[in-house]
Amino acid sequence: KVNPADAPILVLSLTSDTLSRGQMYDAASTVLAQRLAQVEGIGQVSIGGSALPAVRVELDPNRLAQTGIGLEEVRAAIVATNANRPLGAVELGDRYWQIGANDQAKTAAEYQPLLIRYKNNNGVRLGDLGEVIDSVQDVRNYGAANGRPSVLLILNRQPGANIIATADRVRELLPRLRLMIPAAISLDVVLDRTPTIRGSLREVERTLMISVALVIMVVFLFLRRVRAAIIPSVAVPVSLIGTFGVMYLCGYSLDNLSLMALTVATGFVVDDAIVVLENIVRHMEQGRTPVEAALAGAREIGFTVISISLSLVAVFIPILMMGGIVGRLFREFAVTLSAAIFVSMIVSLTATPAMAAHLLRVEPKTAASSRVGRWSRRLLLRLKRGYRRSLAWALRHGPIMLAMLALTIALNIWLYTVIAKGFFPQQDTGRIVGNLQADQSISYQAMELTLKSFMAIVGTDPAVETVMGFTGGGQRNAGFVFVALKPLSQRQGSILQVVARLRGRLAHEPGGQPLSGAGARRAHRRTPL
Repeated sequence: KVNPADAPILVLSLTSDTLSRGQMYDAASTVLAQRLAQVEGIGQVSIGGSALPAVRVELDPNRLAQTGIGLEEVRAAIVATNANRPLGAVELGDRYWQIGANDQAKTAAEYQPLLIRYKNNNGVRLGDLGEVIDSVQDVRNYGAANGRPSVLLILNRQPGANIIATADRVRELLPRLRLMIPAAISLDVVLDRTPTIRGSLREVERTLMISVALVIMVVFLFLRRVRAAIIPSVAVPVSLIGTFGVMYLCGYSLDNLSLMALTVATGFVVDDAIVVLENIVRHMEQGRTPVEAALAGAREIGFTVISISLSLVAVFIPILMMGGIVGRLFREFAVTLSAAIFVSMIVSLTATPAMAAHLLRVEPKTAASSRVGRWSRRLLLRLKRGYRRSLAWALRHGPIMLAMLALTIALNIWLYTVIAKGFFPQQDTGRIVGNLQADQSISYQAMELTLKSFMAIVGTDPAVETVMGFTGGGQRNAGFVFVALKPLSQRQGSILQVVARLRGRLAHEPGGQPLSGAGARRAHRRTPL
């Protein structure tokens, strides 16, 4: 139900000023983890930083020798005291009652007076043989958030689940979860993977809106018809909605690859609608009726639109046939972009001519439209004159133009060699997930001190908002750190600069290794500290 290579979508922390980490872990494992695992889209809930509460008995060998009591006798006494069985029975006539009172001990104070043996007419109790303390089942666990003892709940999604929808379900459930645990425990979200994804969606939405607005403005400026400007403003959203339908049938979602494809496809969608509409308007200006102009314009430009669309789709055939990890990643990009081109072609040859035939009218020139027309005609004449002069100059100075072409090619070659290259573009997500890996011979105590030292160094960086981590739980020589940076507007430098600063500081820590620069390329990747 979970991809082990996938980063967590949410990390929750439990902190308290009065309760121990064992008590917080008890609430996390018995209440919170069980309920969170039932949330749609959650594949796994991991708990780190502590263990279940327990009572630990540390016996003194000298006292055992003085009393002549062995370890097995102590163990048998503890087991007998906590046996889950009836304590007795009461019989009266034809009635029989069992005494089922629960006298199991749960705290150290209840274990200390436990009677182990009578010796010399005196009872030897468990507290006389050593120290009985309230603790946890596994003491080799440590977790902290911003320097405070903490228990961390790490939430991973199911493969294919929508990250934003899953995170929203968890956040909606948080008020109810806080009511289900002791009021002394603070339950907070310390790391959220969705802000960067939401930001990407907002950027794409803004890009699409700007594209549609520019289309309307350009069409109105050059065709000088309000109705003509309405047609592409409808054709572009319809083409994108049709692309969403193809994505739904293919099982795709709005992620970075599909959003990138939609952004690139917006230009193609806009071109198809404008080319068809412009040809229809040209026929109307020649005296044809809107219906005749729509039929003639679509008939003339149809082959061109189809050939251009097929040529664009052919470019992505190698990506569709590509194998390996790269092919699986970019297949969604290629399919989404190809679908957008096909849907745009169909809309441009069907919906656009139909709307033009019914919406466009042969309108008489008014004073306002004349002014707009005269202004746009003057602007176009100036552009044509400027282009004619520049073209004539270029034709007269052929050697200079060839030299400029050679210089441009050389500049492109140089830029290709110096520009940084990578499998994915570097992104500032404001989130870092790192791990510490120590030698197999390290003790838990040394590993805990190392984790504290590393977290203290990371927490002092001015760009860090939250740092949390844990170690133990069966991995004595491993630790995990989750870092949330402040918003980009509130910190100096990108995530790469923060990593570079931490790399230099952590390298001087005993046993520390530099931060890997590749760790800042994508959101929530594991970075060796």
